[in-house]
Amino acid sequence: MPGRTFDRRLVVVGAVLIQLCLGSIYAWSVFTPALDDAGWSKVQTQIVFAVGLATFAVVMVFAGRKLTAWGPRRLALSGGLVLGAGYGVAGLGAGTNFWLVLAGIGLIGGAGIGLAYVVPIAVGMRWFPDHKGMITGAAVAGFGFGALFWVKLAGSWGNLIDDLGLGRTFIAYGIAFAAMVVLGSFAMRMPPDGWLPKGFVPPTAAGKGGETFTHREMLRTPQFHLISFTFAVSAGAGLMAIGLMKLYPIEALADGGISEAEASAIAGTAMAVFFSLANGLGRIVWGMLSDTLGRKQSIVIMTATQGVLMFAFIAMAGNEYLLYLGAALIGFNFGGNFALFPSITADDFGTTAVGQNYPWVFLSYGAGGIIFPILGGVLGDLGNFPLAFTICGLACIAGAVAIATVFPPHREEATVPFSVHGFLHNAHVFDRKAA
Repeated sequence: MPGRTFDRRLVVVGAVLIQLCLGSIYAWSVFTPALDDAGWSKVQTQIVFAVGLATFAVVMVFAGRKLTAWGPRRLALSGGLVLGAGYGVAGLGAGTNFWLVLAGIGLIGGAGIGLAYVVPIAVGMRWFPDHKGMITGAAVAGFGFGALFWVKLAGSWGNLIDDLGLGRTFIAYGIAFAAMVVLGSFAMRMPPDGWLPKGFVPPTAAGKGGETFTHREMLRTPQFHLISFTFAVSAGAGLMAIGLMKLYPIEALADGGISEAEASAIAGTAMAVFFSLANGLGRIVWGMLSDTLGRKQSIVIMTATQGVLMFAFIAMAGNEYLLYLGAALIGFNFGGNFALFPSITADDFGTTAVGQNYPWVFLSYGAGGIIFPILGGVLGDLGNFPLAFTICGLACIAGAVAIATVFPPHREEATVPFSVHGFLHNAHVFDRKAA
C-alpha cells in the first residue's frame, strides 16, 4: 500500500525543490541593471515583472481546477517544463529582446509558476493534516529563499550574468528550473483515500476543515471576501515595501548626511539580505505558530503588527541599523502571508478542496500587488514616501479588524449570494447557530 511504504517527509523535500524554482519570479531585479544597460526603460522592466505576477495568479485558478483531473504529479511536471521553456525563450536574442523576454518570462514563465505553485500546498496538507501550518510554511519557504539563491547565483556568488551574458543565463536557469521541478514532482502524490497519520483524529466541526465547500459555494460566503481583503492589504503592503525598500531609504539616509553611494549599498543590503532571509523564515515560523495559536489569531497578530511596522518604518528608514531591523520585521510578516492564508482557506473551506479554493483567494494577492506598489510609486514621484507607508499601515489595521470578524462558515451561507442582504442573513444564521 502506498500509504504504508511512502515516507511523507519526501513530500517536504519535493515541495522545497519545486518552490525554490518558482521563487525565481522574485529574483527578477537581478536582471534589470543589465537590461537597463541594454537600453530598456524602467517601465519595460516592470512590465515583465507585473505580467509575470498577473499570469501566475490567473493560471493558478486554472491549475486548481485541473488538480484532480490531471493529478498533482502531472500538474507539477507540466509547470516545471513550461517554466523552463519560458526562460529558454527569454534567452533567445541575447536575452535583451523585450518581446521575447516578455513572452518567455512574463507569460510562459508566469504560467509555469501558476501551474505548479498550488501542488505542493495541496499535497502537503493532505499528508500533514496534523500540521497544516507547518507543512505549508515549509513548502512556500522555498519560494522565499529561492529568490535570494537565484539572485546571488546570477550575481555575486556565481557571476553568471558577467560570465555568460543574459541570454545564456536565462537558458541555464530554464534548464535548472525544469530539472528541479520535474525531480520534485515525483514526490507529489496524494495519500490513499481514508489515510490518516497514526494517532490523528480529524476534526469534524465546521471551521476546522470538517466541512468542504466548492469554489462556487465559497465565493458566496462573507468569510471568503473578508479573508481576501485581508490578504490583499497585508501582501500588498509587503509588495509595496519591496518596491520602495531601496528608493525610500536612499532618500532618508541621504537626508541624514550619508553619501548616495553608501546609502545605496545600505539599502541594497536591507533588501537583499535582511528582507529576503526574514521573508523565507517568516513562512516557516508563522506556519508553525498558527498550528498552536490558531489561524485567525495568527493572521490578526501578523497583520496588525505589519500595520504598526509600516508607521514605524517612516522613522526607521533613515538609520542604518533600524533600517535593517525594519526590513527584517516587514519581510518576516510578509512571508507569513503565504503560510497562513492557504491554511485558513483549508480550515474554513475544507482541506481536501484547498487546491481548488486557494487559487481564488490568491487572486487578491494579485490585486494588492497592483494597487499598492503603484500607489507607492505615484506618491514617491510626488516626494511623499511617508504617506505611502501611512496608507499601507492603515490598510493593514483595517485588514486585522476584518479577519477578526471571520467566523466558521456554515453550509447555509453558501446558498445566499454575497451582498449586504446576504451578509446580514449569514450573520443571522451564525448567531442562531451560536445560540
